[in-house]
Amino acid sequence: MSKLIGKKMRMTQMYKGDKVVPITPVQLVSGETGDFKAGDLVRVSGITKGKGFAGVVKRHGFHGGPATHGQKNRQRAPGSIGNTTPQRVLPGRRMAGHMGVVRATIKNLTLVELKPEEKMIWLRGAVPGNPGGRVEIYKK
Repeated sequence: MSKLIGKKMRMTQMYKGDKVVPITPVQLVSGETGDFKAGDLVRVSGITKGKGFAGVVKRHGFHGGPATHGQKNRQRAPGSIGNTTPQRVLPGRRMAGHMGVVRATIKNLTLVELKPEEKMIWLRGAVPGNPGGRVEIYKK
């Protein structure tokens, strides 16, 4: 399996005919581009953007409580978190907490263009992480 290490640049777009193609340029840091060519499907791994401390609505997609019927300040609250019988909160309960800054892999991104002399490649679609972040590109 071939591997390239690069630095993600800001996302941009390309115009092919009458279509707009989302493109993420990557500045290569190390690795040989010999096995890679335009049109290849690649896997891209990186560290996702940090979101800080997130509530259950943002982090897990909870719907929150009703805005009426005697409720006040409960729209984004998780609601009840435990049962009567065990008298404790069971492990694995989805709650508010730190979100992001985890390793993520995006599969089947298309390598649009490759310029080894400039040490640049262009991938179609979104690549995980901040601009300037380290990404690993794998060919199957």
